[in-house]
Amino acid sequence: MTGYILRRLVQSVVVTVLVSIIVFILLHTLPGGLVRAQLGPRASRLAVHDLAVQEGLTKPLPAQYLIWAWHALQGNLGFSYKENQSVASLLGEYLPRTMLLVGAAILLAVAVAVPMGLWQGMRRNRWDDHVMTGTMMALYSMPSFFLGIILIVLLNLDLHAFPSTAVNYGGSPGTDVADLVLPVLTLCLGNVTYFSRYMRSATIDNLLENYVRTAYAKGASSQRVLIKHVFRNSITSTVTMLGLTLPYVISGSLVIEALFDFPGVGLLFWNAAQARDYPILLGVILVVTLATILGNFLADLAYAVIDPRVRYT
Repeated sequence: MTGYILRRLVQSVVVTVLVSIIVFILLHTLPGGLVRAQLGPRASRLAVHDLAVQEGLTKPLPAQYLIWAWHALQGNLGFSYKENQSVASLLGEYLPRTMLLVGAAILLAVAVAVPMGLWQGMRRNRWDDHVMTGTMMALYSMPSFFLGIILIVLLNLDLHAFPSTAVNYGGSPGTDVADLVLPVLTLCLGNVTYFSRYMRSATIDNLLENYVRTAYAKGASSQRVLIKHVFRNSITSTVTMLGLTLPYVISGSLVIEALFDFPGVGLLFWNAAQARDYPILLGVILVVTLATILGNFLADLAYAVIDPRVRYT
């Protein structure tokens, strides 16, 4: 296990460096450049040259990356010239909100999808299984922003149950919960389709295994077989999907936060992209990369804990 953890740490460092290099090069080769984004298109050539020299942008690109990487290792991700604030402080303000949004959506999705998948597996090819499968396929085919619009129409415009935007988030606990409902539901419903489908397939596969027949032959009840044997061996597929779907959940939160005006990293990234605030874009992508790598790593470790047959060497 120690050797596996060390190898994964080395792989994580390599992936993070490669992603940061690619994004750094792409952002620095965009039309207009970093200086024009700060000074505007009408700035004189002299002003552009002076600011480029001041920020070290006249140096070779590899040297610029090494300087940025060294500062990033020290916690300095640059300074936002649009927000007039350091990128690290902005991430410290917005990142916890996105973590709350994504974490609540994933936990709710798993809490709904796991029993649903078990039920569908036990009731496979019956009318309720077909109804649930059809509903999940309909949700699966919807883009996240379209699903969010439907929820706004139903729960805000028609029922007046929850606010359609989260502009008041941070005011009070009651207000925060109400503001979170629609964004969390939108992210949750999109992920229930993934988890329930894999849970259903795993349940059906395990119900056909010999150990289940043996348990029934020994007189074990259906409830005991389902909980003690089928559930434990089926949940591993959902744990694996947690790590694989984390990048999509985080990227999906960008659209959801922009749709509901939720003050998280996704909305910060969206506004920075429109304002061409490159330091924020680079800092957010780096943090999302680290979060994705960490999520996959924890999912692999959880997989070994749940299934004793798995051994990492």
